[in-house]
Amino acid sequence: MVEVARPQRIAAATAVFGLAMAGAHLLGTPAAYADDVKPSVPPGTEASASAPVPIDVNSPGLKLPQGGTLAPVKVLDLVEVVEDLGGEQRRQETNQTVMMALQSEVLFPENSAVFNAQAAARIQAVANEINQQKATRVRVFGFTDDQGSYEHGKELSKQRADAVQAELAKTVNAPGVVFDVRGYSEDYPIADNSTEEGRKKNRRVEITFPRSEK
Repeated sequence: MVEVARPQRIAAATAVFGLAMAGAHLLGTPAAYADDVKPSVPPGTEASASAPVPIDVNSPGLKLPQGGTLAPVKVLDLVEVVEDLGGEQRRQETNQTVMMALQSEVLFPENSAVFNAQAAARIQAVANEINQQKATRVRVFGFTDDQGSYEHGKELSKQRADAVQAELAKTVNAPGVVFDVRGYSEDYPIADNSTEEGRKKNRRVEITFPRSEK
């Protein structure tokens, strides 16, 4: 994918953002924001949870060799990943979160943040599950491959994440839902950028939300 850097109009963008947020507040629509001071990280890169049960280092059942010690406890969350045959959509579940990754090609034309004809139906399906899980915080993160400039990739990935968030907000009905929307450019690849197949996987939008307690 060829990506060409474009000049950014920071002052104008700031003014438009301020007006958009004010309008959202007045209309009672879901809020979307990105905290640049303490940025979120993509799903799967967060610190592990604390140990669910205490471990007795003196327990005879451990059968440590003489002089042996236990390494610091690390909790590994179980992860289930399901990907369709074409790799266009990937679902990743842990016991805490659900993450849906949609390849950019199934949502947008090349180098564009304008939806194609099939995008709305795919995003609607994700919104329905968010409602089913009763999620009140949703992360929408955009990513590109490593082709073209990093800055343009960051702009494009953020524009695509913004577009997906706006579409989700039409259907997600949890009161006070908060969207965390970010663009990461080529950071956090999930496949090899040296092949077109890998670059296609890396051009994606990830939507992550907590699982409801059952």
